[in-house]
Amino acid sequence: MSCPNYRETVSTLVAEFAFTASDRDKAGGTPKHERDRIRECGLLKIAIPKIYGGWGLSWDEVFKISREFAKVDSAIAHVYSYHHLGVTIPHIFGSEEQKEKFYTETISNNWFWCNALNPLDRRSTLTRDGDIWRLNGIKSFCSGSKDSDILPITAVDRETSELIVLAIPTKREGVTIHDDWDNIGQRQTDSGSISFDQVEVFPQEIFGDRHQSDRPFKTIRACLTQLNLANIYLGLAIGAFASAREYTQTETRAFLNSGVAKATQDPYILEKYGDMWVDLQATEALVDRAGLALQAAWEREWDLTANERGETAIAIATAKVAAHKVGLDVTSRIFEVMGARSTAAKYGFDRYWRNLRTFTLHDPVEYKIKAIGDWALNHQIPTPDFYI
Repeated sequence: MSCPNYRETVSTLVAEFAFTASDRDKAGGTPKHERDRIRECGLLKIAIPKIYGGWGLSWDEVFKISREFAKVDSAIAHVYSYHHLGVTIPHIFGSEEQKEKFYTETISNNWFWCNALNPLDRRSTLTRDGDIWRLNGIKSFCSGSKDSDILPITAVDRETSELIVLAIPTKREGVTIHDDWDNIGQRQTDSGSISFDQVEVFPQEIFGDRHQSDRPFKTIRACLTQLNLANIYLGLAIGAFASAREYTQTETRAFLNSGVAKATQDPYILEKYGDMWVDLQATEALVDRAGLALQAAWEREWDLTANERGETAIAIATAKVAAHKVGLDVTSRIFEVMGARSTAAKYGFDRYWRNLRTFTLHDPVEYKIKAIGDWALNHQIPTPDFYI
């Protein structure tokens, strides 16, 4: 299957989403129209291998698309990118038959996957009931759950206490998505909770133990997730910088004591833009490098070694730490180069910081830095877990 001009498609959607992003951020709720536009444009198949009818883009290209969306609308980038992380779950954890089944059915049904894995929330349980299982309990931080078609979930096996990975249709009887996401940022990600009441789960929908790590490729989803976050953080920061630049060029007034006619000639404003630019360029290089490393690891698949996986994880952690730090700095400092009037609610510039601050709390950055330090000093690769 030939790949259409996806870059042109993405550019069109980015322009569309940018026009309403600020208003939608204030309103919250589900970005139904925007999700449907993504569906219509075929962008749900980009990470699916060509052999199953997808576009087969490399992971560095997949995440760059999410980065482009994040420049104007990080909520859309959030729910869209987690679709790719979801659709690959049968590939990583399941059998060859399950991988083929879910890839091909995603293509034929244009399914939009979400994320209900949250391995730290163990309140959902699986209980065997004859030839099927029953899912009960609740799950939090279920990003993109509303308007999704498939829920990838982790649940505790009542018999073995293992954390099991599964995927079921969102609309299956007994599934209730709660409208309880009310956070300061990422307001259109529907990252609230889901409850399950005697939900039927069939054998082909169960992929295995989330803790399985007898082969390094089974642990690669953490790498996918972490690099996905780094790209969204970077996109947010680039978007904030671009918005600030346009405002400074068109609206910011020269300070009374600056001695210059225009704010764009103020040496202190120029210094701040120069600092932010250097930081963003360095971070982009780290994130792009990590993307190439991840794709190389993905192509190794079941031949991936623990050492290769560990070095990939360190490259990704390095990029994520940089995106975290630089992103929070840039989304805060833009007000220094725009001036007091830029804080008016009508501009919505605060959304960049609110969204990034909310999303960067996904997992503590200090633990990434510790792992990087152990690598830098002791050449110790990190032990795979849910976050590295």
